[in-house]
Amino acid sequence: MKQILVFILFATLLCWFMFAPVYKHIIIVRQAVLQKEVDYLLEVGANGSHGYINAAMIAESRERMAERGFLVDELAYTVATNSGVGGMDANAPVWRGTGLRLTITYPYQRLFVIDQLVGISVPLASDRMGATGMKMSEYVP
Repeated sequence: MKQILVFILFATLLCWFMFAPVYKHIIIVRQAVLQKEVDYLLEVGANGSHGYINAAMIAESRERMAERGFLVDELAYTVATNSGVGGMDANAPVWRGTGLRLTITYPYQRLFVIDQLVGISVPLASDRMGATGMKMSEYVP
């Protein structure tokens, strides 16, 4: 009986050591893709001819993220400014010198199940990874 228990524990640890680097790379890549998308949207949205990030830009972003394997329904976008005005209205763009802030979040899903089997505390199912960026608007009417 002890031998079976030792075998099961050894097999579990072996699987954890083999697969832990793989799923941690998935987390790193997802985080990097989220940050790259935030940076891109801010670069386009805060340029001299826009001054906003509207729903059409977010829809295009969702398409790009779907191409990279993200579930579109799980992505959450938050657009804000440091002055309190809305940053999503094309009719009222953010003027030069006002910060345009974008946050994109995505759930961890079940990436930490192996850690949980070994006994390591893991993020809750409701926790989300995210990327945030802020860029000063360059829009001048």
